[in-house]
Amino acid sequence: MNKSRKYSSLIVALSICQIAGIIGAVFTTPAIPEWYVTLRKPSIAPPNWIFGPVWTTLYLLMGFSLYLVLKAGLGSTNTRRSVAMFSIQLAMNVLWSYLFFGLRSPMLGLIEIMAMWTAILTTMVFFWKVSRTATLLLVPYLLWVSFASYLNYLFMILNP
Repeated sequence: MNKSRKYSSLIVALSICQIAGIIGAVFTTPAIPEWYVTLRKPSIAPPNWIFGPVWTTLYLLMGFSLYLVLKAGLGSTNTRRSVAMFSIQLAMNVLWSYLFFGLRSPMLGLIEIMAMWTAILTTMVFFWKVSRTATLLLVPYLLWVSFASYLNYLFMILNP
């Protein structure tokens, strides 16, 4: 991969992930003052200000991870499958924001986030065949979504 293509691939990979975050924020941001603040929160819920920096960091790690896979070239079946699976889990990430915040449904959010967790893990398995570093960059994402899944469950229980 030549230098200019390398940098454009990096910018595209980082941008795709950040755009997903922005789309998710379209559903999240208006729901916070209107709905989210009215919910009973579990004691382990982090303060609201932490979510922005955490998700920005996770989207950056996801973008670098995607870049490492793209760098391997789309000529390989493993790379194409990896990118396809990554795209699915990223779309599911946006969908969770829509279900939980947009539709204000912790139950639908929980169902979807469990499927998303599986999609993230599957992405990691696919990435492992292309770039182990790319896989390791997704570990914080999987851990955060694991925690978020538990929080989602608690929100559902506390706010029937």
